[in-house]
Amino acid sequence: MTSLTETIEQPIIPGLPDDLALRCLAMISHGYHGILETVCRRWRKLFHCAEYSNYKAREGWCENWLFVLTEGSGNQWIAYDPEADRWHPLPRIPTSHSDQEHLGFSCACVLNKFLLIGGTYGARDPLFPHQRALATNEVFQFDPFTKEWRKVASMRTPRSHFACSVVSGKVYVAGGRNTSSGGGLALAEVYDPLTDKWEDLPPLPSPQMDCIGLPYDGKFYVLTDLVGLLEQNTYVVFDPSDATWRSVNDIWPFSRAMHLGIQVLDGGHICTVVDWGGSAIKTRDVENGEWHHRGLVPPVTLPDHPRSLEVFDYGFVALRNEIYVLGGRVLRWEEIGTGKFNIVKLSTVRVCNPLSLPLRWRETRPMCEPAFGSILGCASMETRSL
Repeated sequence: MTSLTETIEQPIIPGLPDDLALRCLAMISHGYHGILETVCRRWRKLFHCAEYSNYKAREGWCENWLFVLTEGSGNQWIAYDPEADRWHPLPRIPTSHSDQEHLGFSCACVLNKFLLIGGTYGARDPLFPHQRALATNEVFQFDPFTKEWRKVASMRTPRSHFACSVVSGKVYVAGGRNTSSGGGLALAEVYDPLTDKWEDLPPLPSPQMDCIGLPYDGKFYVLTDLVGLLEQNTYVVFDPSDATWRSVNDIWPFSRAMHLGIQVLDGGHICTVVDWGGSAIKTRDVENGEWHHRGLVPPVTLPDHPRSLEVFDYGFVALRNEIYVLGGRVLRWEEIGTGKFNIVKLSTVRVCNPLSLPLRWRETRPMCEPAFGSILGCASMETRSL
């Protein structure tokens, strides 16, 4: 990346000193960059030079981001800027498996960086639907300042469908599965982004597969695929202060097979969507741990269709005190001819504050190409001063 002095020969903004002009443009959020690059050649060079990205990084101005990966997008992530209400595609990830489908990964945002961790790669060729997927330990990092991906230190253990959370600036992973362990993994490890190193943690009390992670109260919670079933109300918690696991009895209103994810809102409120007989939004009381029904994710109405339709396979992510319901699919009944269901893939984005009743939903700008349909992964990044 070239420097500002090498690329900008004339004033950035006529009538302003360059240092002040640089500060003004650096404060503009990423969703406007595409438009601003068309203003003039000097500005286009500015947004791609090292001095600009370094300035934003030094000030900690990463802005707010939503990252989304959908079916059929060829592993290309897109990003949303809530301030600008604009979507834009990210550069492609520099992986050797770009022609294969990526599933079972985890994604996390830490220290103003977005991490894509592990998962499996499998062939998209319909002629070989049962070809065995390859578990990976690769980790890729997206830098919102340079808008580039790079490969960082790999996990010690390849894994997919595992628990992952960020606690106190470090990324914790545990459990999951890989090609050599059909019954689940007990192995756990932690990543320090400051040193770019993974370290082993004490193993889980028992192997877990298809588990999810939750960061809460400075600890790493691992919820198994059986939570929510009456006979299985136990989960495990890792406390970094003494590096120990302990089992906890509690009741969670879902199982892995029916939930979309857990989000921690500002103030420590936990929010989830129970997608069973209607997509119900529930929040957990910080004081007593009780769950409260907040409302439903509304159905969608398609043009020239007589009734509203329930959405499935959508994404669910929180940014500050709002939750975003992204994309998904619906089954549309076609009455013309013999009659059949057609799958319609959506690009819609709906937002509400689950802590404010009654729920007031609003639609934001739909996702951009090539994103639509089932959501494979999503995460949010908030501006954090380093």
